[in-house]
Amino acid sequence: MKVVTTNSKARRDYEILDKFEAGIELKGTEVKSLRNGSANINDAYCIIRNGEIFIENMHIPPYAGGNLFNHDPLRRRKLLMHKKEIIRLDSKVDQKGLTIIPLRVYFNDKGKAKVEIALAKGKHLYDKREEIAKKEVERTLRKKIKYE
Repeated sequence: MKVVTTNSKARRDYEILDKFEAGIELKGTEVKSLRNGSANINDAYCIIRNGEIFIENMHIPPYAGGNLFNHDPLRRRKLLMHKKEIIRLDSKVDQKGLTIIPLRVYFNDKGKAKVEIALAKGKHLYDKREEIAKKEVERTLRKKIKYE
């Protein structure tokens, strides 16, 4: 499995509740750009419209060896999931005020481009501060144990 990109903001800004794997509908030059390892999903999010799920703000730069038929870097891309999964995600997003964010983009063992998406709840500022404080305490404990 070759990981192309990960969402560095996801775990800091969101509490991950559930993860899903989805295929992604790409054009030829987009696949070539992804194989070069260039993409950005830090500001990306997923929306559900008319029973289909799309990823917005995913930036895949134009392929360097392409021509005038290169793709738009920020175009809306369709994700490929089973209908039951999409319905389940849609109901949870509507009821609880959750959001769907991409965690990483990768190529699986068969060479297919996949997106790992997550059902997530946004963290408040005080939640982030608590997490930072816990990490600092753990770090100091590890240092004390190491030097004893």
